[in-house]
Amino acid sequence: MDSVVQGLLLVLDFKVLGVMLLAAMFGLFVGSIPGLTATMAAALLIPFTFFMEPVPAIAAIVTTVAMAIFAGDIPGALLRIPGTPASAAYCDEAYALTRKGKAETALGVSLVCAVIGGVFGSAVLAMTAPVLAEFAIKFSSFEYFWLACLGLSCAVVVSTGSTLKGFVSLLIGLFIATIGIDVTAGHPRFTFGSVEMMGGISFIPAMIGMFAISEVMRFVAAPNSEHVAPQQPIRGVFRGIGSILSRYRINVARGGFIGAVVGILPGAGSDIAAWIAFAMSKRFSREREKFGTGHVEGLVDAGTANNAGLAGAWIPALVFGIPGDSITAIVIGVLYMKGMNPGPTVFMQQPELIHAVFIVFFLANLALLPLGFLAIRLSRRILHVPRNVLIPIILMFCVVGAFAINNSVFGISVMLVMGVLAYIMESNGFPVAPTILGIVLGTMVESNFMSSMIKADGEFSGFFSRPIAATLGAVVILIWLIPLIRIVIKAIGRRHQPA
Repeated sequence: MDSVVQGLLLVLDFKVLGVMLLAAMFGLFVGSIPGLTATMAAALLIPFTFFMEPVPAIAAIVTTVAMAIFAGDIPGALLRIPGTPASAAYCDEAYALTRKGKAETALGVSLVCAVIGGVFGSAVLAMTAPVLAEFAIKFSSFEYFWLACLGLSCAVVVSTGSTLKGFVSLLIGLFIATIGIDVTAGHPRFTFGSVEMMGGISFIPAMIGMFAISEVMRFVAAPNSEHVAPQQPIRGVFRGIGSILSRYRINVARGGFIGAVVGILPGAGSDIAAWIAFAMSKRFSREREKFGTGHVEGLVDAGTANNAGLAGAWIPALVFGIPGDSITAIVIGVLYMKGMNPGPTVFMQQPELIHAVFIVFFLANLALLPLGFLAIRLSRRILHVPRNVLIPIILMFCVVGAFAINNSVFGISVMLVMGVLAYIMESNGFPVAPTILGIVLGTMVESNFMSSMIKADGEFSGFFSRPIAATLGAVVILIWLIPLIRIVIKAIGRRHQPA
C-alpha cells in the first residue's frame, strides 16, 4: 500500500501534470492529422524524454498516445480520413453518421467509449498484469497464425454488400502485402526492379490513399454528390450518449474485453483489436442490415476496444520486456534509459514507479473526456469550410503524411496509386475495408505460417499440436465453414419441401 501512495505522490506533482497537459495537446494535434500516427507521436517525444525524470517521461508518452488514438476518429468521422490506423476499422460507419447529420453522435460515442475503454484497459493492466502476461508469453507462431486468420475472417463480416466482393477485396490486400522481400527466402517479389518496392508497401500511405485520395477523386468527379457530408452544427456532443451506452452496455463490455485481450498479444495492438471488435459487433448484432448506413453500435465496440488495447499492450512490455506493439517497443527503450529495466524484478525493486505508471494511465484516460470535448468543439469548423477550399488542404496534409513515414517521395506514389485503386473498387461496389485489413495482416499471416511450417517440418498437424493453437484453429475453421453449412442446410430444406 505504501508503494501505491508513493506512486500517487510521484504523479500528483505540478511538473508531471504540466507535462501531461502539454503531451495531451500534442497528441490531439498529431492524431488528427492523417498519416501522423500515435507511434510517430511517441517517437517524436523521445528526444524530450532524455531530460525528464522516469515518471514524467512515461506520463508524456502514455498521455500523447491515448489522445492521439482518439483524435484519429475526428477526421475519420468528419472527412472519412482516419487520422490513425486504429480508426480505419469504423471510419466508414462514423462518416455515414456524419452524412446523416449526426456528426455529434459519432464523435460523442467515440469519445466516451474511448474513455471507458481506456479506463477498463488501465484496470486490467493494474490488476492482472502478471497473470495475463504469462498467458501472452505462451503464444508461439502457431497461435499467431490462427489469430491472424481470425482477423482476416473479420474482412467478410465488416464488408458491406456482396460477400464475394468482400472476399476479392481481401485477396487484393493480401496480394499487396506480398510485395517486397520474401520473409523466408529473402527473394524480391513483384518489385519490378524497384529498390523502394523491396521494402514492401507501407500501410500508412496505402491507408491514406484508399480513404483520403479516393474521397478527393470522388469529390472532383461529382462535387455536388450526396456522398459529401452536409454543413451542420456540432453542439450536443454528449446528448443521448447515456441512452446509447445503456442500450449497448454489452457491446461496451465486449469491446473492452476484446481490446484488453488482443492488446496483450505481442504484435497485435489496438489496430487489430478495433477490427475484431467491429466485426464481432456486426456478427452478433440484431440490426446487421443497418451497418454501413450510419449505425452507432459498431462504434461502441470498436471505440472501446481501441483504447483498451493501449493499456493491454503494456502488460508484456512491463512484465517480460516484450513489446506488445510498436508504441511499447519505443517505451521499452525509454524504460531502459531511465533505469527501469522491464521484467518481473521491476515490480519488486521499484514498485512505486510501476504504480505511478498505472495511475498515469487512469489520469490520462480521464483527462481525455474534457480535452477530447474541446478538440471536437474546435474541429466542428471543418464542416463549415467550403469543400472546394477544404479538399486542397486535405490533399496537402495527405502528401505531408505519406512523405513523413519514411521521408520518401515513394510514399506519395503509393498513396496516389492506392487512391486510384480504391476509387475504381468503390465505383464497382467493392468495399475498401477488407483490402486495408489484408495489408495489415498479410505479413503477419505469411511470416507466422512459414515459421510454423519450418518448426513442424512441413507437417500441417503441427498447427493443432498445442492446446491454445488447436482451440483457435478449430474456431477459425468453424467460422469458415458456417457459410457452407448454411448453404447445405438450405439446399436440404428445399429438397424436402413438398412440390
